[in-house]
Amino acid sequence: MGRVLTFLARTRRPGRIDWTDVLAYAYLALGVVLILAPVVWLFVSSLKTQRALVESDPRFLPYEQVMVTLPGSTRPVGLVEWTAPDGTTRIVAQIRPSGADLIVADPAKPDETFTVPRRATKAHEQVRARTENYTEPTLQGGRMGTFYFPRYFLNSAFVTVVATLITLAISSMAAFALSKYRFAGRDTFMFLIVATLLMPATVILVPLFVVVMNFGMLDSLWGVIIPGAATPTGVFLLRQYMLTIPDELIEAARMDSASEWKIYYRIILPLALPALAVLAILSIIWRWNDFLWPLVVLTRSESFTLQLGLSSFKGEMNDATHYLLAMTVLTLLPVTFVFAFLQKYITTGIANTGMK
Repeated sequence: MGRVLTFLARTRRPGRIDWTDVLAYAYLALGVVLILAPVVWLFVSSLKTQRALVESDPRFLPYEQVMVTLPGSTRPVGLVEWTAPDGTTRIVAQIRPSGADLIVADPAKPDETFTVPRRATKAHEQVRARTENYTEPTLQGGRMGTFYFPRYFLNSAFVTVVATLITLAISSMAAFALSKYRFAGRDTFMFLIVATLLMPATVILVPLFVVVMNFGMLDSLWGVIIPGAATPTGVFLLRQYMLTIPDELIEAARMDSASEWKIYYRIILPLALPALAVLAILSIIWRWNDFLWPLVVLTRSESFTLQLGLSSFKGEMNDATHYLLAMTVLTLLPVTFVFAFLQKYITTGIANTGMK
């Protein structure tokens, strides 16, 4: 923390604040606000009631009308602030509407009701964070008991982890061969791999679905994992990084009778760790947020990933926006933690791969 504060307190001239320092920090602050403001607004909105979201309440904090249960009743009623003709303000309980008026009562004397103009009242509100927006869908499956968040979360985690491991293994082996071996057609293979980056994924959606169907992987998480196991982006990124590894290290290992597999996992992989971390972050983001391909392959609710579960949850819960926003916040957390853990490798990895 001390190093972070020291870094943030740096100026162009030690001991003096230059106008360029003010401009630079203002620019950085603006960038932070533009990036984090939507995320903060999403989190705060996930703590609001459905009514506040439907009514597009512009207030930042999660305000909610205060509810009380009057003596002799089991149904909670809302409190309103009534402005009397003499200008005084009273907190009364709203019993029921009556045309343009409201029938209200003093909470201390619920049996003595009276009528007040509706326009002379406003809801008595307080700031309250509705944490049940998180607990109800995750622990109870929502009000209808049809949203299986733990199952969807585990499905997404399984797909993301396994697919990322397979992607790292296949891409690193292909990059090792294309960067450190001399064979006929090597440049042609690399050109074809890079050329596939120009092809939209939707172009191969139908033939890919036919292949997965013929292999019997429909309604299976493996049908989501296998088709995207090797990515041209991963091969290109790792190859560009491995080209910077000196060939003398490999030749020295061969002179010591090291096998090609031993060279791969004892020399190449440790030295390519920054690029592998970058590819791991990209793969995790791709897999965790993937929606189109799981939508094509998966039809049973038990096999849904989290993104598909959120989509079905929206319809089942009749657009329960407060639940949907809360679940969206939870889906952001795993990717955020992974990025925070691996971010120190990003600059080194991208700088040495030649990517812009």
